[in-house]
Amino acid sequence: MKAYDVRGVVPDQWDESLAELFGAAFARVTGASAIVTGHDMRPSSPGLSGAFARGAAAQGVDVTEIGLCSTDQLYYASGALDLPGAMFTASHNPARYNGIKLCRAGAAPVGQDTGLAEIRGLVEKWSESGAPEPAATAGTVTRRETLDDYAAHLRSLVDLTSVRPLKVVVDAGNGMGGHTVPTVLAGLPLTVVPMYFELDGTFPHHEANPLDPANLVDLQQRVREEGADLGLAFDGDADRCFVVDERGEPVSPSVITALVASRELARNGGKGTVIHNLITSWSVPEVVEENGGTPVRTRVGHSFIKAEMATSGAIFGGEHSAHYYFRDFWNADTGMLAALHVLAALGGQQGTLSALVDQYDRYAGSGEINSTVDDQAARLAAIRAAYEGRDGITLDELDGLTVTAADWWFNVRPSNTEPLLRLNAEARDQATMARIRDEALAVIRG
Repeated sequence: MKAYDVRGVVPDQWDESLAELFGAAFARVTGASAIVTGHDMRPSSPGLSGAFARGAAAQGVDVTEIGLCSTDQLYYASGALDLPGAMFTASHNPARYNGIKLCRAGAAPVGQDTGLAEIRGLVEKWSESGAPEPAATAGTVTRRETLDDYAAHLRSLVDLTSVRPLKVVVDAGNGMGGHTVPTVLAGLPLTVVPMYFELDGTFPHHEANPLDPANLVDLQQRVREEGADLGLAFDGDADRCFVVDERGEPVSPSVITALVASRELARNGGKGTVIHNLITSWSVPEVVEENGGTPVRTRVGHSFIKAEMATSGAIFGGEHSAHYYFRDFWNADTGMLAALHVLAALGGQQGTLSALVDQYDRYAGSGEINSTVDDQAARLAAIRAAYEGRDGITLDELDGLTVTAADWWFNVRPSNTEPLLRLNAEARDQATMARIRDEALAVIRG
């Protein structure tokens, strides 16, 4: 189990018998009388999802199965039906993997401190001592279609009916975007050029992880060939969306965060809190403040974003990883809604996407650079020692170590699962960024 979901190789690390125990444990820990489940297109997903439903139903819980769906479609169902939910997906991981993303009613996150540790404890206990006692009366398992309602909800939040005609290439990566995009974008003034819309959990064309630049190459080429206005790339479970402009150049998720933040603030009368994690660009809090909002900086990770969204009443939140969170979507992340905002912003004026986003793209960034290290704590201490006490430099440890000067900053965070340190650097110009990046890497790599 990871910090915020269940994930592993099927059937080596987990299988349908374990999925059934997870269903029973989820029922016990949430105390719910009903739940909703969904799954992606991986070959193992229907069987695992069905076993989970059986386990929950045996505990007296009524299960609504929505079948094939994106992760944000499952969040929609959890929010609209006000039920705890379970989504069977391993996102962008290779085909042999699968997992479960869990949420409480209203799409509230389930993490280590909010139920996942208890669920794990029950599954481990039952794996050793036998299955749990069933309820006196078993729950029901029924099917329900939610795709049309999910699409209608998203389209009620962003008006695309009056935009100018746009040509958009969409790379679904053989993932769940191939299921949701045709319905969400149907009937709009868009010419959609589909790429890899066939649902195939073996990912025959490329890994469904647009965060890796290698997986954007096909989309970039097709956008240029088609003379399209932009391109969209979704990950395997279609909860993240990446954007490329009319030249085929990737648009930074920080830039998309700033763009969507400005639109959400405009929708809310120029008032509201916007969450951003500490490795998004300086441009994000600047744009938020310029548009009348209040930026709030958090640690990296969806559980921190969602928790801060809930406590602050934020209208929007964005991460460098292309997760975008909306108050009007139960504080959950939906790449599809972010994509609609980009389409509406572009279609509402006559210029190109590259010209539109230029106002939000103000700094030179390194992107995330991973370094394998023998001792994470020792290398972080070495960085602190190298910068502590320098004039004009501040350090903070909200998440890893962030070093900030007047014209640049960098953050170094340890991976929770691998012996890695992750560096992100940004500066007011490319030369300064390169100098700071290389200086930090020299200390990290010893």
